[in-house]
Amino acid sequence: MQPVNLGLIGCGTVGTGVARLLLERRQLLVERTGIPLVLKYVADLDHQTDRGITFPPGVFIDDAWTVVNDPAVDIVIEMIGGTGIARELIMAAIANGKQVVTANKALLASQGNALMQSAAAAGVDLAYEASVGGCMPIVKSLREALVANDIHAMVGILNGTCNYILSQITESGLPFDTALSQAQANGYAEADPTLDIEGIDTAHKLAILTALAFGMRINLDDIYIEGITAITPLDIQFARDFGYRIKLLAICKNHGASVEARVHPAMIPEKNILSHVSGSLNAITVSGHAAQDLFLSGRGAGMLPTASAVLSDIVDLARNLRCGGTGRVPLMGYQPDRIKPLPVLPMSEIVSHYYIRFAVQDRPGVLAAIAGILGDNAISIQSVQQKDRKTNGWVPIVMLTHHAKEAYIQKALKEIGALEVVGPAPMLIRIEDDNAQD
Repeated sequence: MQPVNLGLIGCGTVGTGVARLLLERRQLLVERTGIPLVLKYVADLDHQTDRGITFPPGVFIDDAWTVVNDPAVDIVIEMIGGTGIARELIMAAIANGKQVVTANKALLASQGNALMQSAAAAGVDLAYEASVGGCMPIVKSLREALVANDIHAMVGILNGTCNYILSQITESGLPFDTALSQAQANGYAEADPTLDIEGIDTAHKLAILTALAFGMRINLDDIYIEGITAITPLDIQFARDFGYRIKLLAICKNHGASVEARVHPAMIPEKNILSHVSGSLNAITVSGHAAQDLFLSGRGAGMLPTASAVLSDIVDLARNLRCGGTGRVPLMGYQPDRIKPLPVLPMSEIVSHYYIRFAVQDRPGVLAAIAGILGDNAISIQSVQQKDRKTNGWVPIVMLTHHAKEAYIQKALKEIGALEVVGPAPMLIRIEDDNAQD
């Protein structure tokens, strides 16, 4: 059996997991593929860290360029991350006619169109299952399993850090900062968690999925992004009172001539399957015209779950090489000449239900004043709750609206916020509930 030679660049957490699976499951991989997968190089500058792996002599090197330039390497596996040197190495590998596997969602979201174009022109494959959802096979599902489906919508929990934090606030009543500290202590959050908690990491993944689902160019710039830092235990409790839970969602919907693509905290009904996805798990629902509703869930991060997805890509590319061809599956799920420049609908045009929490002075006429402004902006109130307890002298009033346009909501909140009897900026959370009253 002719081997396929692999070059791994980056031996951090996920890279170490990839190396472990290749070395420790070598026999299983041969039994399932009939192809010896040979780890020819592992390139990393850090030679001091004990990774718990004994590499054969000459495998562990510190020069990544050796990997991409060696003619004997068939597949390059980029596990460095970031958008700098990783891009240069991938482009060099493509130029040298090598197949490439990456988990680099930030690079794909920001520069994926150019990378895909270069790979297609060079006649090589660029595989990226691990870039979205860890071991959850959403990329393969969209590119292959759902190939006959018009995708209507996708709604997902795509960041384990945020889901863990919101789960802790929901289940234990912890304030945000305490829940974040726990996430960091347990290894679910980075020392600098900005990309996660501000929704940017989720937006990277949504940009990739939206392109795959709807046959459009990757478009990160137009995705609306809002993080979870403003969510409080009080909002969690109000959500529970109304029969909802709060999750950071990645949402995309197909409107034909345009698409929605947005990342923000949202209330979803407790009967929604996504509301029960807790801890660091990822999950996504996909709605297709033929398959109807599909649900996928799995570990969205971690050494071996992510490495498992990387190995699935490696095996796919190795099988392609042994069959003498590449390009069996279009890189973005559509033929290149069929990818459309679909616009992303501006957030101001989105129509949704809304949860709005006001902090107000306990005076007669306050509720009427707020309701009047909402009515003047074509916003109808579905229900109201008022708690007697005061926080820093302010009383919370919570309203749920019927369907309303985002632009009208924002205009109304600006007007309400200018009222003397209204305190700090109102809290706004969108509601994703197909059964909510219009």
